[in-house]
Amino acid sequence: MSTRPFSADYWSAVEVIGPDQARAMQESRLAEQLAYLAANSEFYRAKFAEHSVNIDRVTTLDHLADLPFTEKQELRDSLAEHPPLGSHVAAPMSEIVQIQASSGTTGSPSYVGLTESDITIWSELGARALYANGFRPGDRMLHGFGMSKGFVGGLPVVQIARHMGIVDIPIGAEAGAERLLRVQADQRPEALIGTPNFLAYLAEQAPDIVGVPAAELGVRSISVGGEPGGGLPAIRDKLQSLWGGTSREMLGGTDLGCIYWGECEAGEGMHFHSPDLIIAEIIDPADGQVLAPAAGVEGEVVYTALGRRASPLLRFRTRDHVVVTATDCACGRTGYKVRCVGRTDDMLIVRGINVFPSAVKQLVEEMAPLTTGHIRIRPDFEGHSTQRPLPVVAEVADAVDPARHPEVKAAIEDRIRSALNIKADVELIGEGTLKRPDHVKVAPVERDAGAAAQ
Repeated sequence: MSTRPFSADYWSAVEVIGPDQARAMQESRLAEQLAYLAANSEFYRAKFAEHSVNIDRVTTLDHLADLPFTEKQELRDSLAEHPPLGSHVAAPMSEIVQIQASSGTTGSPSYVGLTESDITIWSELGARALYANGFRPGDRMLHGFGMSKGFVGGLPVVQIARHMGIVDIPIGAEAGAERLLRVQADQRPEALIGTPNFLAYLAEQAPDIVGVPAAELGVRSISVGGEPGGGLPAIRDKLQSLWGGTSREMLGGTDLGCIYWGECEAGEGMHFHSPDLIIAEIIDPADGQVLAPAAGVEGEVVYTALGRRASPLLRFRTRDHVVVTATDCACGRTGYKVRCVGRTDDMLIVRGINVFPSAVKQLVEEMAPLTTGHIRIRPDFEGHSTQRPLPVVAEVADAVDPARHPEVKAAIEDRIRSALNIKADVELIGEGTLKRPDHVKVAPVERDAGAAAQ
């Protein structure tokens, strides 16, 4: 794979091939990937047997819809039952050179193994997206995603930058606004990457920390991801006004790659750049039926890896909801464009970290007998993303001396911070205060802070 742009306009020639050529390429590589799974993945051999899948009959992309989905819970179970990388690992451990971790929103992270060739694929996927975002070989990039805990926003982004010939300055969001802004002021990197809300916050601190507006710090191109909304006009305009550079959106994830959708200069949605390396389907989440990409179509994205060795996935349900914004573009790229509009679950995003309410609940439950395990998350923000601590209400057990309540509050907050890498603001309430679930599921997220269920 090339480590140079194919042209001044695109990183890879694949980005501008026609639909017939893309389809033929995908069908050939799908057959190869299915054969590889059948030969090397215990998980998929069992799945094929359970669903009576004959891979020899999968000869076109239309047949892909007949294959079963891979659900996130299946991967969690696989990892728990067959450590360290689950029964879905399909390469010998001797070939695995890197392991990435998810944010652990169920209490324990998901782990994804990578061979050298897998790292190359991840880097190529990301290069196509970041090139569309405006990043160029020779740039220097300030790294505003988290660099800790094995998240894909850390080392894999460094590897993408190297693949592109970009110099990454891996400071990381954990370093805080003062450190990041001092480095930006000293080094003047042209490129900046991170979550949109954090980068906006960073820019707002610039006058107080370095004495000048962020727009005077030399940023030319901004790439934002890790939370939905980076492509919305209001957020884009705010970032561009604050930093004085162009801001474009990208999208990816731990299970399939790091970054594999990227917005071009048209600013009308993120292109699908890599039909040679991933098959992306859009399905109706209600019935699982495949929807043909067309402007205005909305659904859940399902991915199948192509050419992957260590942790390849087939028809993986992301629960990410997208809307197709266009199927052509003035930039010449032929991949359709989308915006991510949310998820099918209750996921919240705290300073760029994905957080499921069930993960918070599990952590509090594990603190029994100090707590009852019953919680509510009561967001004090619109939407599902915040830069502030997450408001959590937790029941303290009656047997706990009130004098110990501050200690319990601090212990819960420390536990959430350690396990999930986020800050929480915990309010303790008495045992039995919160409504218990009966035949109706009790939502763990209460948007009306004044409506505590009694």
